[in-house]
Amino acid sequence: MDIKHETEDDIPFKSEESPTGMYSPSDCSQKEGKDFTCDFVYCSVSNKAFTQKSINDTHLCLQSNEKRFKCSICNNSFTRKAYLNTHLRLHSNDKPFKCAVCKKLFTQKSHLNTHLRLHNNEKPFNCSVCNNSFNEKTNLMRHLRMHRKDKPFKCSDCGNSFTQKAHLSTHLRLHNNEKPFKCTVCTKSFSVKSNVIRHLRLHTEEKPFVCTFCNKSFTRKSNLNAHLSVHSN
Repeated sequence: MDIKHETEDDIPFKSEESPTGMYSPSDCSQKEGKDFTCDFVYCSVSNKAFTQKSINDTHLCLQSNEKRFKCSICNNSFTRKAYLNTHLRLHSNDKPFKCAVCKKLFTQKSHLNTHLRLHNNEKPFNCSVCNNSFNEKTNLMRHLRMHRKDKPFKCSDCGNSFTQKAHLSTHLRLHNNEKPFKCTVCTKSFSVKSNVIRHLRLHTEEKPFVCTFCNKSFTRKSNLNAHLSVHSN
């Protein structure tokens, strides 16, 4: 059986004037009754024609990569109105997509689908080097930098470089003396969230790291590792 592979030209996009609300570019070769012709010189299909000017305008935006749909709040711009509408949910905090398992809400359906992999333990993105697997492609790409020792995020103050942008952002707090994570008990503050979590164990006397040999427990994993050397000797 021949399987038709969907190409970029076959991907439908929304049209406000279309009866179905969708428009498929593959249906818009030059035909009788289509009075609006694409005049973009680099159009991927010559003499494309459309029955509606709005559809032709949308087609032109996609071909030229023109971003005429602008956010009135932050001035980000988009090639499609649907993309703008999705973006606006970030400002309005509108989260219409709910996880049926844990009730967590999301602004985009794609984010919900990615989240559902956590519940289903799906990790379709596999590392070709060490066979680790991930639920998101971005996590795999970030992981691969460790194998390549690729550190594209560089500190402009001291020259240190990092594999992840988040690690650079954490590092910059040291230069700026930013400590946004505060202890709710003694108001001591920290630059890294993991440090405040570790600090709170001093107040709660929680010791989650337990020695499997003698059941002695510790507030820090590093303390447990140091303790284990006693048993190995």
